[in-house]
Amino acid sequence: MTTRQTVRLPAEWEPQDAIQLTWPHKGTDWLPRLADVIPVYERLVQLLTRKGHVIIGAPVEEVDALQRRFAELAIPPDKLHVYPVASDDTWARDHGPITVETANGLCLLDYQFTGWGHKYPCEQDNKITSELYQQGAYPGAKIQHCQLVLEGGAIESDGNGTLLTTAQCLLNPNRNPALNQAEIEEQLRQDLGVEKINWLHHGAMEGDDTDSHIDTLARLCPNDVIAYQACDDETDSHYSELALMAEELKNMASSSGKHYQLVPLPWPSPKYDEEGHRLPATYANFLIFNQMVIVPTYRDAQDDQALAKLAKAFPGYQIEGLDCLTIIHQHGSLHCITMQLPQGTLSKGTP
Repeated sequence: MTTRQTVRLPAEWEPQDAIQLTWPHKGTDWLPRLADVIPVYERLVQLLTRKGHVIIGAPVEEVDALQRRFAELAIPPDKLHVYPVASDDTWARDHGPITVETANGLCLLDYQFTGWGHKYPCEQDNKITSELYQQGAYPGAKIQHCQLVLEGGAIESDGNGTLLTTAQCLLNPNRNPALNQAEIEEQLRQDLGVEKINWLHHGAMEGDDTDSHIDTLARLCPNDVIAYQACDDETDSHYSELALMAEELKNMASSSGKHYQLVPLPWPSPKYDEEGHRLPATYANFLIFNQMVIVPTYRDAQDDQALAKLAKAFPGYQIEGLDCLTIIHQHGSLHCITMQLPQGTLSKGTP
C-alpha cells in the first residue's frame, strides 16, 4: 500500500460534520473590541448551523451563558457543542486539528502551534485539540500528537494528492529550523498522503502575522480551479508581489498534471487600524462548509464583486457574505478563525 492509499487529507469542499471555533473573551486581545466581534461570531454560528454542527471552545465561566445566548438566537441545540477550554486567542485554523483519513479511520493530527514562530503567547492554544479530544468532542476520530510545527492556514489540499503552500511560512526558520525543504516535504507526504507540493515564493499581505499563510493568498477550489487575491492598483505596495504570485500560479499543475483555471479576486481599498497600520483585507480567506461558501466582506465597494467571482469558482454553491472588518483588526480574517472537521469526526462508532 502506498502512503497515498493509506492517508488522505480531504479537500475543504468535501462533506464535513462541523466547524470548530475558539470563542473571543476578555482574556484575549479582543478585549477592546468584544462588543464588536461577538456579533460577528454569532452571525457565523447562525450561518454554519444551517449546514452542520459547530464546536466551540470557550472559557469555563462562559459556557452556560453562551448556551443561553444561542437558545435566544434559536440555534438548534443539537447542532451546537460548547466545551470549556482555556485559550490565549481565537485562531482555530492554526491551533485546531488537521484531520486525515487513514486505513483505520479518521485521525486528528495535533501539530505544534508556536504562535506563528513565537510571536505571541500560545501555550493554552497549543493544548486545545488535546483537551477537546479528552472531553469527547471528536468521537469518530483518533488523535496523533505531532512534533512538526504546522498551522492549518499554511496548507491547502485538493483531496487528490496536491498540496499548495508558501515557502515564506513553511520554510521559515522560526517554524522548524532543524528541517530543510526536502525533510519538511517528506514529513508532509507521510502525514497527509500528498504526492505533489506546490510552493509559492511570492505574495504577502501587510498586517499578516503568519508569514504569508496560503489561505490569505490563494485557495484551491473544485475542478482544478484556484481563486487568488489579485491587485490591480499599480500604486499599491502589494502590486508587485501579488503580480509575481499570479505568474507562479499560472505555471502550477496538480498531481494529475493539469494546469489550473485561475479566478482573480478583486482588490479591496486599503483598510487601516486606529494607529494607521494596514490591515490584511483579503477575499481569499473564505470558508467552505457543505455546499456553502462564506466570503469575508469589508464594507468595501468590491464586496459584491468578490461574492460574484467566488460564485463562478463554486458553481451551485450557496454564497454568503460576512462582515469581517472587525476581524481583520486582529490581523486575520474569516478562514483563520475556523477549522473544519470532515464527515465522520462526530460519529460515534467510527473505526
